[in-house]
Amino acid sequence: MTQTLIFGLTGAALIALGFYGFVSHRHLLRQIVAFNLIGSGLFLLFGALARRAPDGTSDPVPQAMIITGIVVSFAATALAEAIAERLHDRTGRPSLPDLDPDDDD
Repeated sequence: MTQTLIFGLTGAALIALGFYGFVSHRHLLRQIVAFNLIGSGLFLLFGALARRAPDGTSDPVPQAMIITGIVVSFAATALAEAIAERLHDRTGRPSLPDLDPDDDD
């Protein structure tokens, strides 16, 4: 088993765990953490796929894109947590209200 394959499988496992956490929880903070787990898995998978050369060196362009993605992910997480905190202050609940299909509002 090569190092690239281990990184790729670990990235795929992180994506799967994050997706499960995002779908199964209604609490906004848990959904934000699960979404970050998906992003981390994608970064790891993308980094593993960037190692194409036979000598094991990586292409610098995907590495730069990963660094940029980490910065954007950090900013999006801060914004999402600020919005979740604002929602909690206004409604007193840490989750979004359920959508009622019979409600015509």
